Amino acid sequence: MRFSKYMYEWLYGEKGYYTQYKAIGKAGDFYTSVSTSKFFGGTIAKHIISLIDEGFLDEHSVICEIGAHHGYFLADIVEFLYTLRPQLLKTLEFVIIERFETLQEFQRNYFAESFGDAVKLTHYKDLNELSCEKAFFIANEIFDAFPCELLYEGKIARVDETHAVHFDIEDDTVVAKAARYHKQKGEIAVGYEEFAAGMAKSAKKFEFMSFDYGEMQARPDFSLRIYKDHEVFPFFEEGLDRAELFGKSDITYDVTFAHVKDAFEEAGVEMVEFRPQMVALVNMGILNLLDILRQNVTENIYKQELEKVKMLIMPEFLGERFKMIRLRK
Repeated sequence: MRFSKYMYEWLYGEKGYYTQYKAIGKAGDFYTSVSTSKFFGGTIAKHIISLIDEGFLDEHSVICEIGAHHGYFLADIVEFLYTLRPQLLKTLEFVIIERFETLQEFQRNYFAESFGDAVKLTHYKDLNELSCEKAFFIANEIFDAFPCELLYEGKIARVDETHAVHFDIEDDTVVAKAARYHKQKGEIAVGYEEFAAGMAKSAKKFEFMSFDYGEMQARPDFSLRIYKDHEVFPFFEEGLDRAELFGKSDITYDVTFAHVKDAFEEAGVEMVEFRPQMVALVNMGILNLLDILRQNVTENIYKQELEKVKMLIMPEFLGERFKMIRLRK
């Protein structure tokens, strides 16, 4: 089968990695910014309030997370909205786009445990089911989880029944897209255009913010890798048992943000900002939130949260490797 189909089955097939609840963080296969600190979601909450104050959104807007998995990110946003502007919980509509029923149930239960009846959570299986006037969309590490094709010497990869990879498929469309990003070898994401078009149709006016690892320009080589128990395995590592890892581990690659930008611009959505995560979070006020915390908790609690925030913004941790892209219609 083509590699994009193989990767889709690995992550989203009947027994795919993301079809069931997975622990993320110390007990899982990898860390994310969400699992690192609640102040990640808190900073997004502060930004949402700024969008309402400047008039881009209003108090009846939809706040929608895509690819929520646990639902922790949106829950952290809700928690900080309650702290910073509690009246918004009565007017904003909170939505998660989640295709899998098992994960929807986990998210509903988590919100019920966290907020009781104070917050109503609505689920849609697909962006195409949502139709609203104004929205703020948020996603963390979503674009690296889109299936991709693998390109090498002008040919596209297929995977046989033994999980061996062969570059012997001709596809002029994929080769042309690779040429657009000056890429002769590596991953070509599949589905960005459809995703962008779906979002553009779902809301008349919106801002979309996403965080992921990658660069604006394409990498000149393969970045495809597998995460298992906090170990990283290059996909083409000699002797790697792909059959054993299939569906039991995360498979991912670096995002080419120029491809993301182009997909959204083709759908009539404008990119307004692209920044390293550390710059984005500081500009949106994460340090101001820490100052508020310091005034209301003990020094020990403050120092604990400060260390977690450092993981988000320090260049040697998540601050430089991860990027934020912000788009508007």
